[in-house]
Amino acid sequence: MKLYSEKILKLATEIPNIGRLEKAEKEISLRSPICGSKVTIYINFKNGFISDYKQEIKACALGQASAAIFGLNAIGQNYSSVFNLYSCVKNMLENDGDAPTKPFEKYELLRPAHEFKNRHDSILLVLDAAKNAFVQN
Repeated sequence: MKLYSEKILKLATEIPNIGRLEKAEKEISLRSPICGSKVTIYINFKNGFISDYKQEIKACALGQASAAIFGLNAIGQNYSSVFNLYSCVKNMLENDGDAPTKPFEKYELLRPAHEFKNRHDSILLVLDAAKNAFVQN
């Protein structure tokens, strides 16, 4: 399987929730020093769950694909589900572990990046930002 498959490139062109939330409770920006990818996410919460979500993505196709997969199902997630997703994707990339389950099963498409350590940060960036949104005051 190629690193930049047709499915990954398609995801990278279909990133949902692009833009800003004008009155976001949390605005988190992260940049990968390895590749220069940058994400900014805007999140509102209700009862510990993401109730509103927008994102601005300046990343390679892998980082864009990751943002597309997360963005499709970000609303309704809580800290536990985001932390577990981050841990699962990280383990898949670093140790060739299991891919996430529904609704994030499309992360399996990013498995070929397992062999390209310099691409891991870009893939994890949006998940790291979402995780940080829950814990930053």
